[in-house]
Amino acid sequence: MKFFRLLLRKTWRILFFLNGIITFIFLYPVFYVLLLSEKRFPTVFRLKKVWARLLIHNVGIRCKIINSPRLEASRPYIICPNHASFLDIILTYLVIPDYFHFMGKAELKKVPFFNVFFDKMNILVDRGSIIASHRAFIRAGADLDKGISIAIFPEATIPACAPRLGRLKNGAFKLAIEKQVPIVPVVFIDNWRLLPDGEMKSTGGTPGVSRVFIHDPVITSGLTDNDLESLKKKVHDLIESTLKQYNCPSESDRLIHELKKAGTK
Repeated sequence: MKFFRLLLRKTWRILFFLNGIITFIFLYPVFYVLLLSEKRFPTVFRLKKVWARLLIHNVGIRCKIINSPRLEASRPYIICPNHASFLDIILTYLVIPDYFHFMGKAELKKVPFFNVFFDKMNILVDRGSIIASHRAFIRAGADLDKGISIAIFPEATIPACAPRLGRLKNGAFKLAIEKQVPIVPVVFIDNWRLLPDGEMKSTGGTPGVSRVFIHDPVITSGLTDNDLESLKKKVHDLIESTLKQYNCPSESDRLIHELKKAGTK
């Protein structure tokens, strides 16, 4: 029985990515044309929201927002979600209502067709190059000055310890302090289970409910670089305590053990 459950989970994972490829090919010409003009970027953002809905609804995933503060559309924020699954990117577009730009790792530039989003609109960060990384954060700062929010995974990548929170990098917090912009911690509670990554990737995936907890903005007004570590710890503790509240780490251990056991039979 456990073997067949594992087979179904792997089949669902294949269907998830097929759904992503097919819907992207269908929408790609529209994305390409809209991205030719910066004035149309907000339209691209709205279309991404439509695409995100197709990506999850077509495969049986439902998003449930547990807590969502009212964010001011007239001011920029730095959105800091935890990162344990590819679903995190998709769900960020659904749970954050107002226009923002994503900061992503430089490897995304190598993905055919998908890299069109990072030519002008979103921001690539090459953490292997100090100069390139600095240039990316200058661009992010310029966007914030224009009133555009920035979404950054503070862990930089999906950590091996996911769904436990990995070590947070300094970038998002230095930027928030420099620009005196509030940070919005976002906690994806179930994405690691619905579409796992890392050592759990081999367990496939499953439809279900993705619960999201959006914390109240963490104010950075008056903070200096001397407050960077305390700010980082505050955001870390908010996300980690929410994950613990919903038993993510203990559930992860149980699921890994159960599915690995099924795979050896």
